[in-house]
Amino acid sequence: MGKAITAMDKSGSFRVCLSITTDVVEKAREIHGTTPLATAALGRVLTGAGLMGLLMKNDSDKVTVQFKGDGPAKQILATADGCGNVKGYIAVPDVNLPLREDGHLDVGGSLGIGDLTVIRDMGLKEPYVGRIALVSGEIADDLTAYYYISEQQNTSVALGVKIARNQSVLCAGGMIIQMLPEAKEEAVDALETLLKDMPPLTTLIEETVLKSAGYSEEGTVELLLKRIFESIDPAFMPEKTDTREINWKCDCSEERLEGVLATLGADELQAMIDEDNGAEMVCQFCEKKYYFDADHLQRILDAVKGKREL
Repeated sequence: MGKAITAMDKSGSFRVCLSITTDVVEKAREIHGTTPLATAALGRVLTGAGLMGLLMKNDSDKVTVQFKGDGPAKQILATADGCGNVKGYIAVPDVNLPLREDGHLDVGGSLGIGDLTVIRDMGLKEPYVGRIALVSGEIADDLTAYYYISEQQNTSVALGVKIARNQSVLCAGGMIIQMLPEAKEEAVDALETLLKDMPPLTTLIEETVLKSAGYSEEGTVELLLKRIFESIDPAFMPEKTDTREINWKCDCSEERLEGVLATLGADELQAMIDEDNGAEMVCQFCEKKYYFDADHLQRILDAVKGKREL
């Protein structure tokens, strides 16, 4: 679970969504058995998707974020809803590359050249699909570019994952700042100065957590908000408007995977029955295994042929 807060500055120029997602990213690391590089990459995408979900209008709205490139990680995908539930996976969880010259994990190199696709499902007939070429593969830069290019929204995205020596997640979190239609020019200038001088988000999170002993999770995120914006003009200091959560939650089920099997077609289902006497399905998101014996596959096959309902 990761506490998240939304806030708006006093002048009504911009809104902020901020969260500490250490537990969420650690959960993903445990499920997928990721290397430090894969943990950092997947953790950033999970955090970004979770924040984007919270910024949607309705709890039932869903957003899917897919990074796909020619690098060794191949693909990272995360999906989130308006309630803050998020799940995701990286195609190559054991991806590994040398550190960059600055000593940081080479997330951009792991993705290489490719595309970022964002799918927003808001309960309409068709979902909204936006796609841009990857700018750097560094996740936050690409999401910032996506908002500007595909949604014409001036947005700043900051994401970070810091790995401990034992390869667990020491801290993780993210922040999205979006300018509002009536933004004051002075607020834009103040934000540009703030972001230019801002230390890495993980540094701020680590320092805030150490100073927040005895605070609730919500209180810790509020302290982080104040720490980030402490140097901004008081006229543009953001004030909390809501408290939310970002949680790891996979909604896979036997019924959902029955539907996946049904899409394979009658011939392939029949082959599974005749040759394998069953099938094992593994959820990409949570690694949970589902076994369908021959009788179960036969019921799915009969439904595909229109003989009966499941």
